[in-house]
Amino acid sequence: MNNSSGRLNSVIEVKEVYKSFRKGKDPGKTVEAVKGVNLQIMEGQFAALLGPNGAGKTTLVEMIEGIQKPDRGEICVTGKKWKGHEDELHKIIGLSLQETHFIDKLNVEETLKLFGSFYELHKNRANEVINLVDLEEKRKSFTVNLSGGQRQKLAIGIALLNTPKILLLDEPTTGLDPNARREIWSILLNLKEQFNTSLILTTHYMEEAEQLCDYIIIIHKGEILREGTTMQLLEEEHAGKRIEFALQNYKQDDNLFTGSKFNIQWDRSKEKYTASFKNLETELPDLFNFIKTKGLQIKNFESRRKTLDDLFISLTGRHLDEENNQN
Repeated sequence: MNNSSGRLNSVIEVKEVYKSFRKGKDPGKTVEAVKGVNLQIMEGQFAALLGPNGAGKTTLVEMIEGIQKPDRGEICVTGKKWKGHEDELHKIIGLSLQETHFIDKLNVEETLKLFGSFYELHKNRANEVINLVDLEEKRKSFTVNLSGGQRQKLAIGIALLNTPKILLLDEPTTGLDPNARREIWSILLNLKEQFNTSLILTTHYMEEAEQLCDYIIIIHKGEILREGTTMQLLEEEHAGKRIEFALQNYKQDDNLFTGSKFNIQWDRSKEKYTASFKNLETELPDLFNFIKTKGLQIKNFESRRKTLDDLFISLTGRHLDEENNQN
């Protein structure tokens, strides 16, 4: 609902929130999972918490869900704190955790009706949700026989049973094949078009964040590094275009571009040099002339638009995928 000035209302507010956990058996050693996070999600907004495994995404979402309590700071959902408003807030939130366990010998329809009974919903709601998450053909299938993508559709269906005002999805497509992932995306995009639901989606997939969400929050080591629309985030970082190139018969040399006017880095994962340019058309000839004066030749060259991964590299020095592979 809009306020009287026509502006959208905030549905989630996170103010200076901290959360630590004990590390191992030593009570004196702790890990800060969330460090002073401030966050605001507006009505109808689809927001992505984008970051590697261990960035603090799940911990932050679990505090928003009321599953965990902050050590310090404040979280309000539709203007209310969790304490004293638990029943009211549970009714307006739909959530899907990283892992959802079902009763093996219940079929899809029975599972949805079971969860719907917790909200005292009419049995027809299960049929509506089955159509919404595209599980009509699996209506009578036992949950134990569902594929990974179908199980995730069912988990999202359960989260949608109570027609939530706020939907919280924690890594909904992790481990799914590309086709199953895109089927989940289609369901969520359809939800975005039909309903005024607010969504927080945690993910470490850049394409997923870009495809589904109109607001991106980059989180790393418990802190928010940047937030905004994809366009805002990429425009903030000075350069609009990105180039990658390799040199003929030449091994990487960190000193090759030292002292030059070019801000060029070596990408060891691709074995290529990378650089960003504000004005590719005027700056690129200077780069080619520089390489020529060194007596070198370009082996291959590619120009592309800047991505969220490029932004993540500029902020952390690593690829987002590198971070995930280390966890």
